[in-house]
Amino acid sequence: MKNHLLTALIALGCGFAGAALWSLSGLAHDQTREYLIANPQILPEMSEAYQRQESQDRLAGIADEVREPFPGAVLGNPDGGTVLVKFTDYGCTYCRQSIAAIDELIAGDPDLKVVIREWPIFDGSEQAARMALAAARQGKYPAFYHALFEQGPPSDTTIARAAQIAGLDIEQARAFAASDDATGELARNMALARTLQFTGTPSWVAGGETIQGLVPPERLAEALAADS
Repeated sequence: MKNHLLTALIALGCGFAGAALWSLSGLAHDQTREYLIANPQILPEMSEAYQRQESQDRLAGIADEVREPFPGAVLGNPDGGTVLVKFTDYGCTYCRQSIAAIDELIAGDPDLKVVIREWPIFDGSEQAARMALAAARQGKYPAFYHALFEQGPPSDTTIARAAQIAGLDIEQARAFAASDDATGELARNMALARTLQFTGTPSWVAGGETIQGLVPPERLAEALAADS
């Protein structure tokens, strides 16, 4: 049992092919076992490195699609060369708490483009996400995005109030919110989130990294800088 566990740990750190080579040599296997026992702190590092590589591999195949926004669903500089992607839900408390940090990053970097992917996973959030896409179509996404989060959890009342604050053409917005285009975008975002194995909101694509949860702006800036 211990040998099987050791082989798995070596595979985690070195790759499965590397683990096969190690297993050919009992001496090397014993030396590695002794090293791991003497340095148990390396195991979390190995696991973290492996998981990070796995997430980078998942992102590599869909990176362009993830970073290509739904038209207008962008904060910051729409033509910016530095791209941060946020998967968000208007019913998510942590998404609301992240707003100040993102606004701070935008204020500090005129080249930052924040692509917002509407991913309504909380009960009652889908209509808010649909109206946000309608706002994007009318060129008023940032105003609606901020207004709705400021109004509180999504409801018919808060959505209507945010739409009014953002200056939407309500009839056009409602029509688009019910359209196949809006449905298709939400389905696309869900598929992307699943491919990236995101489990909740907010989730981020920053540079070549995928990051989950509410994190300090410095963490996102660090990931973006590493990819520049």
